[in-house]
Amino acid sequence: MRPTQLVVTGGLAIAMFIAASRGAIAQNPGPGPGPGDDPLARFLFPPELVMSHQQAIGLSEKQRTAIQQELQRAQTKFTDLQWRMSADAEKLTRLLQTTPVDEAQVLDQVDRILGTERDVKRTQLSLLIRIKNTLTPEQQAKLGEIRRQGMPERRMGPPGIPPG
Repeated sequence: MRPTQLVVTGGLAIAMFIAASRGAIAQNPGPGPGPGDDPLARFLFPPELVMSHQQAIGLSEKQRTAIQQELQRAQTKFTDLQWRMSADAEKLTRLLQTTPVDEAQVLDQVDRILGTERDVKRTQLSLLIRIKNTLTPEQQAKLGEIRRQGMPERRMGPPGIPPG
């Protein structure tokens, strides 16, 4: 492979890694996958769904505060992970620009990036579990009904945290 092809190929790989991660860390991703797309989605509730229907489900001030604290905690972690991902992708780019490419170093760096992506997904899932555990069974049932009916979510500004 010519050096130009290597840089283009490496750049494409990095772009794919970053795109996958940025999709997970995005500020305003929408309601997330539906129950048909993600087998876990029907059991969990993204923060946007809870926020946009807080009156309909009778969310208490204590519950809202608890969810906000979890969102802030997750956002801090997402920011740290985004910085780590960016630094790791930059290092991967430098490794791919060398001739010859040290395969072992590149694969180690890819493992670091994949580990960070794992941490992002784990943080997302943890947030969704904590939100669910904050809600009563009745509130969960009402949100499930709202989701099944396909009621549009009212946007109250950027939610700040991705769904899972």
